Amino acid sequence: MKNRKTKARPAVSRRDFLAGSAAAAAFTIVPRHVLGGEGQTPPSEQIRAGLIGCGGRSSGTFSLLGKNAVKVAECDVKFKDKADNKTVYTDFRRVLERDDIDVIAIATHPGWHALISIAAMEAGKDVLCEKPLCRFISEGRAIADAEKRTGRIFQIESKGAPGKSKLRKILYHGLVGNKFDRTAIVRGGFKLDQWYGQLEYGVGAGKGLDWDMYCGPAPLRPLNGHRVGGSHRGYWDYDGGGLGDMATHHLWGPACATGRDLSCPVEVIPYAPPQHPEAAGMWGWCEVKFADGFKMVLESTEWGKPYVQPEKPADSDEKYLLGLLSPEDLKKLDTLPDGPGGEPGFLEAIRTRKQAGGHAERAHKVTMIFHIANVAFRCGRTVRMDPVTEQIIGDEEANRLVNQPMRAPWRL
Repeated sequence: MKNRKTKARPAVSRRDFLAGSAAAAAFTIVPRHVLGGEGQTPPSEQIRAGLIGCGGRSSGTFSLLGKNAVKVAECDVKFKDKADNKTVYTDFRRVLERDDIDVIAIATHPGWHALISIAAMEAGKDVLCEKPLCRFISEGRAIADAEKRTGRIFQIESKGAPGKSKLRKILYHGLVGNKFDRTAIVRGGFKLDQWYGQLEYGVGAGKGLDWDMYCGPAPLRPLNGHRVGGSHRGYWDYDGGGLGDMATHHLWGPACATGRDLSCPVEVIPYAPPQHPEAAGMWGWCEVKFADGFKMVLESTEWGKPYVQPEKPADSDEKYLLGLLSPEDLKKLDTLPDGPGGEPGFLEAIRTRKQAGGHAERAHKVTMIFHIANVAFRCGRTVRMDPVTEQIIGDEEANRLVNQPMRAPWRL
C-alpha cells in the first residue's frame, strides 16, 4: 500500500461531497419470501454502515445501530498496514465516496467529529456520532447547520438521555414543585483525574499509525503515545478533559428537563487552578448562567472547596429527587412520557425520516454548556457570551477558543 503521507491531501469542502445523493432515501419493504432463507433479515431492513474510528469506543457506538446493521467498511488511521481500500481504509473520504453505505458511525477523537459528520451528511449519509459533538463551539454550529441544510438524520451518542430518564420526568412534569426551577447542580462523575494530560513526548504509539492523519485538523505535535487511545481526552487539541468526556452524559437529562437543551448560556463563572495550554487539568466548579436567570452549576468534587448553595436545588441525583415524591407520584412516574430529549431514537428516525431526539442542534446547545465552561477554565476568568452570535463578548483571547482554526489543509 502506498503511504498516504507522501500525498498532498486536498481540503475538505462542501462542494466535494455534494455530488453524492443528498436526498433522503426511503426504505422499500421486500417480502421475506424473496430472501432465499428463513430467519434472515430482509435486505430492505438492513442498515449498511461504515465505521470511522475503530478504537475503544467503536464497538459500543456501532452496536447502537442494532442487530440489522451490516458493517461494509471500517476506517482508522492505525490501519496503514492492512488497508485494502475495499472494506478497510485509512482515509474516511474513501468511505464516504461509496454509494452502498446508508449510515456512518463516527468514533474518532472529537477533533475529527465536525469534518467527518459534515462531509458524511453532504455525501447523503445519516450520522451517528460519538460524544462529545466537537472540539469547539463554532464546529458544533457548523454540524447543526449542515444537518438542516442536507436534511439528513444526525444523532449524538450519549447515555444521558436514557440514563437520566427518571430525572427528566421528575423535572419536566413538575413533580418536585417550582422551588427547584432556578438552579440545577450537576455534581461529580467527570473523571478529571483519569483524563489528565501528560506532556511526555516521544512515547511510541504502535505500528501502522498514520500520526499526521491522526492529528488531522489539530496541531501536528511530536509523537506521543499518551495522546492516542482513551487518554486523548486529556489534551485540548482533541477533547476537553474529563468535562469533555462525561458532561454530555450528565448534562443531557438536566438540560432537557429544564428546557435548556436549546438555549445558549450567557455567562460562566469558573473556580479552578490555572490550566496548561496543551493539557487538560483539574477544576472545582463553575456557574453557568442563562438569559432568564436560570443557573446550572457543574461541580467536579475532585479539586478545591465545594460549591456552596443556598438551598438544595434540582440536583442530578435521582435518589434525592425520588425521596421528595409522594407515593402517588412514584406510582405515576413510570407511566409518564420522557419529555424533550427522549424518543425518537436514531433507528426510528432513519426509518421515519423524523428528526432524532439527539439531533445536532440540541447536541450543539448541550455541548456548548461545557465548552464555554472549559473556555472560562482555560482563560481563568468569567466569560460572557452573545446567545445570538455564539461569540464571547469583549474577550478576543477567549473567542479564539470558540473559533480555533484547523490545521491546513483541513477546513469546514
